[in-house]
Amino acid sequence: MQTHLRGRDVIDFQEWTRDEIETVLDVAFALKRDRALGQPHPYLRDKVLAMLFFFASTRTRASFEAGMAQLGGHAQFIESRSTQIAHGDTAKEIGEILGRYNDGIAIRNVDWGVGNAYVREVAAASRVPVLNMQCDHFHPHQALADLMTIIERLGDPRGRTATISWACAKTYSKPLSVPQSLIMLLPRFGMNVRLVHPPEFGLMPEYVEQARENARLGRASFEMLDDFDEGIRGTDVVYAKSWGAVMSTSDEAEEAGYVDSYRDWIADERRLATAGDDAIYMHPLPGERGTEVTDAVIDGPQSAVYDQAENRLHGQKAVMALTMG
Repeated sequence: MQTHLRGRDVIDFQEWTRDEIETVLDVAFALKRDRALGQPHPYLRDKVLAMLFFFASTRTRASFEAGMAQLGGHAQFIESRSTQIAHGDTAKEIGEILGRYNDGIAIRNVDWGVGNAYVREVAAASRVPVLNMQCDHFHPHQALADLMTIIERLGDPRGRTATISWACAKTYSKPLSVPQSLIMLLPRFGMNVRLVHPPEFGLMPEYVEQARENARLGRASFEMLDDFDEGIRGTDVVYAKSWGAVMSTSDEAEEAGYVDSYRDWIADERRLATAGDDAIYMHPLPGERGTEVTDAVIDGPQSAVYDQAENRLHGQKAVMALTMG
């Protein structure tokens, strides 16, 4: 167990060692047990977390805010449009000022080509840890909760196979951050990863290569497929969600055309039946019912979506307790 994590930023867990991530998991499971037993754990009494949102949120805001309260501290919700950011507050100024008022800064900025750079600029100026609540590149706390859920539902992840697949959704162009964080994190814990997507929906090449290297070091496999059915066959985890075609086009109409041509990429009962005997279905929510996933799958016995959502709370509490304590 590592005991030197106070003050550490969490922008993506690729920047943390496996031992450090295992420490977070250990603390997260302990805090989850404490919560179940009604045991108080006010490790962050009188601490304040600034939560700066540039993008709407349900689970992220609710879980961070509840987590800080359960740790004895306070979460300060800041919606970017209610600040002077539009009138000139720079990332450096946000880092300097909020870092002097608070004990941690959490940021959600998923604007393509902007979010990750913004989070890193704030972190460079801040004297307190900066936690990435999702940017255009990464969603580390979602990936952490997903790994927790896989361990709970399937046991030791080594040798298991996770299919991280694109699925059809028509509401808006979703970030690449969830699949990118997952394909890099899971192989470090010995999971075989299948990255499945149509040709137009590729991920950022540097993170695909990092995932491949992580698989080599983790003695796991990393495959890329463009056949949804083949990707699900025999797998242990079906993680099927939409993401945008930003690596192929910046034209919204062109992207909408791509989406429409793959409208049969839906996680349905027929496909789930071809997965492993104890396979689980995962999605970070909100899932687009009827296009990404059928009701029978997301509400069915193989679905782990609510366990994932709950584990956001426990994983984030562990991160905050270890970095802000």
